[in-house]
Amino acid sequence: MSGAANDSSDNKIVLSGLCKAFGKNEILRGIDLAVPRGKSMVVIGGSGTGKSVTLKCILGLLEADSGSIQVDGHETMALKGADRDELMKKFGMLFQGGALFDSLKIWENIGFGLIHGQKVSKKQAREIAIEKLQDVGLKPEVAELFPAELSGGMQKRVSLARAIATKPEIIFFDEPTTGLDPIMADVINELIVKCVKQLGATALSITHDMASVRKIADYVAMIHEGRIIWCGPVADLDRSGNPYVDQFIHGRADGPITNHTRF
Repeated sequence: MSGAANDSSDNKIVLSGLCKAFGKNEILRGIDLAVPRGKSMVVIGGSGTGKSVTLKCILGLLEADSGSIQVDGHETMALKGADRDELMKKFGMLFQGGALFDSLKIWENIGFGLIHGQKVSKKQAREIAIEKLQDVGLKPEVAELFPAELSGGMQKRVSLARAIATKPEIIFFDEPTTGLDPIMADVINELIVKCVKQLGATALSITHDMASVRKIADYVAMIHEGRIIWCGPVADLDRSGNPYVDQFIHGRADGPITNHTRF
């Protein structure tokens, strides 16, 4: 792979030969990807190419059929029970739709992982939640509101606050700017960069939003038909020399990616 470090000690996550099929439908056909420690990797690709499935396999939400998923040099594919729970403590996640709990106040949403995953007291969790709200540009009084009382952009900020509340080593971003207007999307991108750097975290994102890619990525990888077909520094994106990458990043109808191969 071009651009990403190959020494395992320099990589936080390493995927090797990762395969996943649903019946006869092969989604992942041998994903190879190294995510450098402390860097932001963004995975791009058309709908149905395997971006979300890759993320879910790393998180253990889906079980890969074969291959390897290493985190900090340790194989994680077969982890169950307490070992899986311990691994999950390394992760933070910003879900595409926000995935806030409607019946919980904002501070309870942000503190959910602290209270239930790390057994932090409710008083301390509330204090941390208010601190994280301020980190994402929201006022302390927002803590007592419910998700339905917030705009889409504010909900996304809350989701980011929740993702960073447990001080994770790795943060996953699933289409972080979906449904936002261009200005709010840029605000969220700026906050993602700031929060990831403050934590010193490793970030792995999937997105269709090329403005987001250029703002938050250190490295970019493209999935096509279940394989990584290009990976390199974001600075090399416009001179990748790969016709699939060129077509995708410029949103052109004409090129090697067709409706037949994409869907």
